[in-house]
This record gives sequence, C-alpha cells and structure tokens, in this order.
Amino acid sequence: MNADDMKKLAAKAALEYVDGGIIGVGTGSTVNHFIDYLATIKSKIDGAVSSSEVSTERMKSHGIPVMDLNAAGELELYVDGADESDHNLALIKGGGGALTREKIVAGASKKFVCIADGSKLVDILGRFPLPVEVIPMARSHVARQLVKLGGTPVWREDFITDNGNVILDVHNLEIMKPIEMEQRINNIAGVVTVGIFALRPADVLILGTEEGTKTITA
Repeated sequence: MNADDMKKLAAKAALEYVDGGIIGVGTGSTVNHFIDYLATIKSKIDGAVSSSEVSTERMKSHGIPVMDLNAAGELELYVDGADESDHNLALIKGGGGALTREKIVAGASKKFVCIADGSKLVDILGRFPLPVEVIPMARSHVARQLVKLGGTPVWREDFITDNGNVILDVHNLEIMKPIEMEQRINNIAGVVTVGIFALRPADVLILGTEEGTKTITA
C-alpha cells in the first residue's frame, strides 16, 4: 500500500463525521480525496466553506455548493490534512500555503477532524519546515526574529498566498511547546499567522496506515 492509498483510507473514514449542515473543507492531497468522496454524499450537506481557491474549484466541479464563511456562521465540522501531528493533536500545516484561511475555518468550527497518512504522526513537531505567512514588506524583519527563535527561515520564492502574502518556511526547529511557539511567532509584527495549530488543535486525527485506519482523539 502506497502513501496515496493511505491518504484515501483516512479521507474516506472522515465521511462518518459528516452529518448535514455546512462543513469546512481544507486543502491538500489528502483533502482532494475527501472532496471526491464527499461528492458521493453531497445531498447530505447544505454546502461547504473552503480554505483555498484550489479546493473551491474542486468542490464546484463536483457540484458541491461553496459558501462564504461570513454567511455560513459557525460550522459543525472542519476536515483538513496536516504536514505533521504530535500525539496531543497539535499540528503543523501550510505546506500548500493556505494556512491562514485554514486557521480561520478551523477556528470557526465546532469539530476539527484531521486526515493524514501514518507518516505524519511525530513525537516532536518541527522536522517539517514550519510555514509562516508574512506581509511582504516585513519579510526580512520577520526572518531575523525567527532566527532569534533558533530557526532557519527560507523564503518560498515565486509563491504568493491566496491573500497576497509571502511564506517563510522555517527549518531546524524543535517545537517542544507548540502553544507557546505559536503565540510567540504570531506576535511578531508582520506575521499574518504561523502554521502551528496548537491553540486550536485537531479534535480527531484519522491516520491511514498499512493496517487500515487509526483514530486518535484529543
């Protein structure tokens, strides 16, 4: 079984949490599988709020109504992937660059179900470079502050977020205290948001593995 098959297992298992209303849908390769599966039961939901233009287009192609979060209000469910998860369900997200919208939709949702292949579960966050969305004029200033925190920031060149900003990917961090690190980086002037999801972690983590799906709850 390859990694893509494991992603499909996790994505399909998340359908069990879909129970009507308007749901939030994230971004990424595992979520793409979830959107394809969601299309088979789209009559069960009133619509979806998307965290990226890519996911919006994929859902529209399946005939799933995509709504604005301001109109939708609080969401019952948010389904998204992760680049890493620790055992407390704190996450690193943003490899695809949609971390700000993902964080907003996660914050507006009652339940956050994270779907991933088994390789994404780690003991300590930080092996995956930590994405930070930054206002363009602040890029160098923010990078200097991230160096002071022990990281090695690398500008993701030729990439602009859906919000018109840039991404710094921070290497060489061992994130022992995810909540504290999330707060510290968010407080740097010029940071839009950081890809640590610890203040609002996942409620459920569904991992696709060689042995099938494994579910971890907070």
